[in-house]
Formats: sequence, C-alpha cells, structure tokens
Amino acid sequence: MLNNQKDLFNLPDDITYLNCSYMSPMLKSVAEVGVRALYGKEDPTSVKPEDFFKNISALRAEFAKLINAKSGNDCAIVPSVSYALANVAKNLKAGHGNNIVIADEQFPSNVYAWKELEREKGIELKYVSAPNVKEGRGKLWNERILETIDSNTKMVATGHVHWADGTKFNLSAIRERADEVGAILVIDGTQSIGALPFDVQKFRPDAVVASGYKWLMGPYSSGVAYFGEYFRDGRPIENNWMNRLNSEDFRNLINYQDEYQPGAIRYEVGESANFILTPMLTRAIQQINEWKPENIQAYCKNLTAPFLNELQNIGIIVEDEAYRAEHLLGLRLPEHMVMEDVKKRFDAERIFVSIRGNSIRVSPHLYNGKADLRRLTECFKVSRPA
Repeated sequence: MLNNQKDLFNLPDDITYLNCSYMSPMLKSVAEVGVRALYGKEDPTSVKPEDFFKNISALRAEFAKLINAKSGNDCAIVPSVSYALANVAKNLKAGHGNNIVIADEQFPSNVYAWKELEREKGIELKYVSAPNVKEGRGKLWNERILETIDSNTKMVATGHVHWADGTKFNLSAIRERADEVGAILVIDGTQSIGALPFDVQKFRPDAVVASGYKWLMGPYSSGVAYFGEYFRDGRPIENNWMNRLNSEDFRNLINYQDEYQPGAIRYEVGESANFILTPMLTRAIQQINEWKPENIQAYCKNLTAPFLNELQNIGIIVEDEAYRAEHLLGLRLPEHMVMEDVKKRFDAERIFVSIRGNSIRVSPHLYNGKADLRRLTECFKVSRPA
C-alpha cells in the first residue's frame, strides 16, 4: 500500500488541490529533468546523433510497460490527443452507410476528428447519451452503448472513464461487441491511463492515446499513443525524417526512403526527440510505473470512501462503485443545493476542483490526504439549507 507522496511535489501548503484531471502538479524529479535539459542546449556538442533515438526509445519503452504493450514499437510520441486521432481518422476504413458510435459529451478532441469524417465521407455519428437517472446511471449508459453498436458500425470511440464525471466504461464488453460486428475500438485514455490500470492485452484496443500533462504527470504539449494491427500499414498525417526507415543513419538521410519505421512509429510527430519534453515525460511515467496504477487506485479509494459515505448521506449523488473510477469522481448536487453557493465556498477555502456541467469533478492523487477530503466535505455541509 502506498503512503502519501506529497513530499515529492512542490504544491503550496495553503491550497487543497483535488484537480489532477485538469492538470497534474509537477513532480520535483520531473522539474529537475526539465531544468537540466533546458540548460543542456547551452553546449550543442553534448547532443549526439544517437541521443535523438535514445530519447524516444526510452519514452516508448516506459509507456509500453505502463499499458502492457508487447513492444515500444507499438507506441508513438504525439503532441496531443487530436494529433493521434487525426491519424486514426485518416486510416479508418469506412464510408457512406457506416457509423461511428461515441459516448456523448466526451472531450471535443474525441469528437471533432469524427465530425470531419461525417462531413467528408458521409459516415453517421451515433452519440450515446447518459440516462437521466439518479441510480444505475453508469450501468444503463454502458448498456445503451452496447445496444447502439450494429452491423454498420466501423468504430467505437470512447474513454475508459468519462472525462467530466468519471463514469467507467466496460471496455471488455465493448470490445467483445465490436468484434461481433467487425468494428475497431479507439480509446482516449487521457483521464485514466496513469491512475487506472489499462492493459492492451486485456482490452485489445486498436488505438489508444493519452495526453501527458494530466495523469501521466508530465509536461504540456506531450503525449503518447498506441496503434494496433489495424494501423500497421497505414499512412501518417505527417511525413518527417525520423518516421522513415533507417533514419538513425545520419550519413544516408539523403537516400530518401519510401518505407516507414516499423510498427506505430510511423505515426510519430516530427521532432519527437524533443530534448526537454520527452525526457520529462519519460521520468514522469517511470515514477508511475514505480507506484503502479493499481496502487494509485487503492490509495484514492481508501482516501475517499468514508467521505463519499458522508456526502451521500446529505444527498450528494455518486455513481455506483462498479461504474466509477476512484481517481475521478463526479459529484452531483441534490435539488436543495445551489451550484454557485458550493463554488463560492470552494473559492473561499481555496479548494480546487472542476465544475463540468451539473457535475463537480473531484480528482485526488497521492499528494492528497484526509484533511483535504475533510475540507471538501465540510463545504457541502455548510451549503445545506438550514
């Protein structure tokens, strides 16, 4: 069991930060890597040709370990979710008469790419909305997704958890249903990978992407992706020198190559060796691999469980345990509570969470302790009518 890890961060002592789903605080060790890398360019002779490839290989290897991919060659370094999903969109084998099933109200990056396909190729988008119920919401939502997938579905696009409220999707069941109709499964893991166990051997996704600056604890403008067999021979949205075969040989770069690097590397962004961001994200994922996502889930569950019971007793609506993640919780207010009043209490007490629609998104991590959850809980209690 992990202990509190706040000493590994530089979070201010006068705030309660329960908002890792917005942006993680920087680990001291990751900041140190970034500072060293920043000053490293003072002497460009210290950067050797082989360093370009050592940098990216190390990051791919750590991400492959995190998601249980067979090889780092199955992974690619990307600057954003939208970049990776643009590669998916370019290589999706679908057209008029086919459809894409997506969980409704996802983060826009996992929608806009498919809307473009709707306009260009006439592919129908089927949005599956959450049911408007107080109990059994997650279960019903999952059932609706499975029911919506049909013989014309070519792709299912969702997160492992919903970004706004932490509702967990049953990826094993969705994968099984997608197999029945010959559809691929594409996952935005930004709000889950790093804090919630994710195994590509178990879920068998065709593509996965995660931004680096949230649960991967890395810097902004960095991310990682996984591309499965469906995309092995695809064409990337970008042609750069490093994603071409034999690019490691600097002396022969003008012997232009038609072939790409093996596996998912063809989908990698140009300048992926970024000598500041790439080592920082590598160090961050190394730390996560040391902690292990299952231990992060267990820590968050033990931390929040007693306080969730208190909140439910005063009318706060929380998703059933089987259909929620422990690191990202959507708290829905009962009718007698006013969102603006609760938000004012948070502001006054310097408690940082996110308001997403009618859900208060609470996302703890290893730097949080019982005192943080106590302060949060008291804000809801004060907000109750006399």
